[in-house]
Amino acid sequence: VSTQSTGSSGINAEYGRITAHQNRVGPETEKIYTDAFFAELDGVANALDNVDARSYMDRRCVYYKLPLLESGTLGTKGNIQVVLPHITESYSSSQDPPEKTIPMCTLKNFPNAIEHTIQWARDQFEGLFTKGPENTQKFISEPKFLEKQKSPGALLAILEGLNKDLGEDLPKDFSDCIRWARFLFDVNFNHTIAQLLYNFPKDQRTTSGALFWSGPKRCPNILKFDADNEEHLNFIVAAANLRAFNYSIEQTRDRDMIKEVASKVIVPDFVPKTGVKIAVTEAEAEAQTDSHEDGSGKTDDILTNLSGKMDSFKSLNIQVADFEKDDDTNFHMDFVTACSNARASCYRIAPADKHKTKLIAGKIIPAIATTTAVVAGLVSLEMYKMIAGEDDVEKYKNAFLNLALPLFTFSEPICAPKNKYYEVEWTLWDRFEVKGDITLQELLDMFQKEHKLEISMLSQGVSMLYAFFMPPAKKKERGAMKLTEIVETVTKKKIPAHKKALVLEICCNDEEGEDVDTPYINYLLP
Repeated sequence: VSTQSTGSSGINAEYGRITAHQNRVGPETEKIYTDAFFAELDGVANALDNVDARSYMDRRCVYYKLPLLESGTLGTKGNIQVVLPHITESYSSSQDPPEKTIPMCTLKNFPNAIEHTIQWARDQFEGLFTKGPENTQKFISEPKFLEKQKSPGALLAILEGLNKDLGEDLPKDFSDCIRWARFLFDVNFNHTIAQLLYNFPKDQRTTSGALFWSGPKRCPNILKFDADNEEHLNFIVAAANLRAFNYSIEQTRDRDMIKEVASKVIVPDFVPKTGVKIAVTEAEAEAQTDSHEDGSGKTDDILTNLSGKMDSFKSLNIQVADFEKDDDTNFHMDFVTACSNARASCYRIAPADKHKTKLIAGKIIPAIATTTAVVAGLVSLEMYKMIAGEDDVEKYKNAFLNLALPLFTFSEPICAPKNKYYEVEWTLWDRFEVKGDITLQELLDMFQKEHKLEISMLSQGVSMLYAFFMPPAKKKERGAMKLTEIVETVTKKKIPAHKKALVLEICCNDEEGEDVDTPYINYLLP
């Protein structure tokens, strides 16, 4: 982006006002891209690489009522969507069909392609370095975290993870992280495989007499850790450093030191367990996921154990590793590559280097300059119409193309669906504008008087501010409070200084007591 802006200025001095930004777009950068920033824009042209970022920018454009030119490429495929305020639907109004997923039983027990081992490694990363630390973080900082778990099975699984991460596996220094990584290696590539072969020996036959390990089912081999094996050491280095990051322990890239410590770790020999059920089909895998034992006695024991140590946990600084494939210094892709290749070695699948693993893990399809040029040209044509102030939707064109066929299709943008309460029609572009700072009761009375609507529930983000089923005392207390005060009380956070308005979602009843769909409230702060 920086190079393009510099190059454009050299071609045409009129482009001298271009400022290159290299920040992510998302809630974390709203203090940079504030209301004032968007107020200076006449429109937005997207060229983003993921659905989350696209959806976020779409919501921003709808909120600020800005035209949006959404576009993207995928190999030889390309698309352009025109979004016009008060006229068309938005990018988020429709969704692509879900992507085809790899069966769970294939991922867990019977991989036969490098894509399977890479996805399994990604899941390992998510569980070990993202979800696990996130649970630990919330357990320490949120008193009611465990109460939010909906099923006994989910609660028990979280508690067992906490019991290990805050108990026997709690690292005190980097050497502890190395030892943890060394044990993890054997659990993943030795013990788990040994248990699988115990349940299904190499000469196992099905009820029909055919060999169980045949066709897409590859018979695995047990992997024995070898400190002199670069791939094995890569796994230990990456896993130990990620574990250190989670617990805010100083990391190290000293491979000789890590190798020395890892080679001295003694892992007990694996003893097969009887009665272990291993899913062979997708139906069995789903059934195992859905079925959970009560385990209430075990849950109480773990809770008692953890509660007694709660004060010592307060000093821990737990960090969550959110997967980022494009940072070569964070060990994320190092772990996924080493973990995937070790599993691939177990199943005699050809390994993949870091670059190929990144492409598959990130679902990256190399860009083709021709496709990019066509899409850029088509976006430019629609931009000319916007600059000219064209408001006739029939003059605009959405496009889909596939140069490999070749296929080019054009269509008019779809108009925004209309909703209605009483005789008032509204679309996704509409909202109730309310100037603050007023009390909750004043807001409820205003809607009754001006719109003949009874607000039954009011929320801001994931926080419930008011609900008709609240106890009378709480309703009375909330009713007398300023809305900003309620937001800060419920969210336990101060409203950021850069915020000029709050989006309040409402559920309403009409005069007949029937639920009606209405726009949200844009609550303008004083």
